[in-house]
Amino acid sequence: PSRVLKPGMVLTIEPGIYVRPAKGVPKEFWNIGIRIEDDALVTAKGCELMTRGVPVKADEIEALMRE
Repeated sequence: PSRVLKPGMVLTIEPGIYVRPAKGVPKEFWNIGIRIEDDALVTAKGCELMTRGVPVKADEIEALMRE
C-alpha cells in the first residue's frame, strides 16, 4: 500500500550492490555487498538529508575504521 509522506516523517534510502560469483568477476569481490544509506526527514518544502556529514568515500571510511 502507498502512503502520503508528511512533514516530520523520517525514512531511509538504501541503494546497494551485491556481487555474486560469476565468470569475469575477480574472486576477491565474490559474495560482497555495499550499501550506502541516507536518512531523510520530510519537510514542508521537500526533504532534508540528515546523513550528509557521514563519510562515504572508501578512503574516508577506511581512515575512520583505523581510529
